[in-house]
Amino acid sequence: MAPPSTPPPEGGIVVFQPLRERYCAQCRGGPLAMLVLEDRAPWCLDCADLGHLVYLPRGDTALTRRSREESTLSAVVVRFNRRKSRYERQGVLVEEAALAGAERRCLADAEARRRRRVRDAGRRAAADLRFTAALAVEIRRLFPRCPAQRAEAIAAHASVRGSGRVGRTAAGQALSEGAVTSAVVASVRHLDTSYDRLLMNGVPRHEARRRIAPAVEAVLRGWRAPEAAGEEGEGQGGGEEGAAEIS
Repeated sequence: MAPPSTPPPEGGIVVFQPLRERYCAQCRGGPLAMLVLEDRAPWCLDCADLGHLVYLPRGDTALTRRSREESTLSAVVVRFNRRKSRYERQGVLVEEAALAGAERRCLADAEARRRRRVRDAGRRAAADLRFTAALAVEIRRLFPRCPAQRAEAIAAHASVRGSGRVGRTAAGQALSEGAVTSAVVASVRHLDTSYDRLLMNGVPRHEARRRIAPAVEAVLRGWRAPEAAGEEGEGQGGGEEGAAEIS
């Protein structure tokens, strides 16, 4: 089925990409990559006074829109799709200066977006540092005998953005006791027990966790313990002796 002589009206000038060889009715040049229909006859772009325009393929909506805005003369380029029995837009013809101006505007926007991304990344990094520090403080509050460096390492690991780890969950962000404890347990499981070796030896995960549970609990119990009573007593005793000597 031959395509209709004109596409559905879109307003403005329409340029066709022909499906078969066509030659200009005015200058006899061709075959034509693009043509304009005048009185149902094909005209090349030069004869139709459109030869000075440049072709911008579809794909960049912002660039196309801005090019047409800045171009005094422009045209829509279409091609007939036999399978769908309709004309489809392929791009536009615009003035070269208009295209150059549109490209500069788009590049300026891209640079502005890049700078905004850098600022946003800086804000996110600062927020992540504050949260990691707060998580480390909470770990030390719940496990006062956990070494400070270990608490910081656990917090840093659990709070990596995009990791899906417990520190990135809603409960983790709220510093709930359960989430904080889960982060500590995960660290102890991998670093202070034979859990990883059991997994490498083919032990199912649930069975491996059952086997190392006592070791995990022993570490947690040691980290939960408050400062030794003997240490506090020695400090108090020294104070009393000093008071007696003064009196």
